[in-house]
Amino acid sequence: MIEPFTVLAEDDDLLRWDVPTALAELYGGAIGLDEPSVVANFVESLDGVVAVPRLPRSHAILGDESDADRFVLALVRACADAVVVGSGTLLASPQGTWRIDRAYPPAAKDLRELRARRGRPEQPQLAIVSAGGSLDPAHPVLETGALVLTTEAAGPRLRAALPGATEVVAVNDGDSVDLATAVEVLRSRGCSIVLTEAGPSMFGSFVAAGLVDELFLTVSPVLAGRAATARLGLVEGVELVPQTRVAGRLRSVRTHGSHLFLRYSLR
Repeated sequence: MIEPFTVLAEDDDLLRWDVPTALAELYGGAIGLDEPSVVANFVESLDGVVAVPRLPRSHAILGDESDADRFVLALVRACADAVVVGSGTLLASPQGTWRIDRAYPPAAKDLRELRARRGRPEQPQLAIVSAGGSLDPAHPVLETGALVLTTEAAGPRLRAALPGATEVVAVNDGDSVDLATAVEVLRSRGCSIVLTEAGPSMFGSFVAAGLVDELFLTVSPVLAGRAATARLGLVEGVELVPQTRVAGRLRSVRTHGSHLFLRYSLR
């Protein structure tokens, strides 16, 4: 296990669930999330890079291989009813499982206990948002069962191409998946807390649609740099300022070594 986090600041009115003692001692207190809510989790380099396309394990590299970051990833994932990714994230993570026990194995038992205390199944529902064009039907996570949220046009083709363990649900007409409708579908299936672990383009779409309630952001001490190759920031694909003001309210600040762990309300 890692050493406990140092809590520098935290709002008194944050929700705090009944969590296993080991998790509370490690995190520096209990955690809780409002219901219903959409939550995002990212790690970024000190100079603001969150993803390097075509670089294997870019998340871990940008996070400086931090066990503390992996613990927070696992903890927030354990709080969620559904984990949402896009087909691009699937391609970038050929061995990804999005299971709570794979993110930080030393805490797996306590994370399962956290879910059990809340009456949740052992693992959150994995939901993949895809209009079909770049979805890899051979990804191993599809063999074990996932939920694909897609368009009416792509639905029949994906049902024919994907393994039987994966369910395909068409959420809307058009060329792209409407994220607000996708969240409604998840809520109708009992997924009150939706965690997006998709990349910065889909996160940008979530933000532009006003869907994100909270952001957990790890700031790594690593400098990634930028040159000719694309290195992506936290929000891609949409322009917010000056037309749209989206500003977070800082709710919690933790440190672990030289990593900074921030929690923002975006409502």
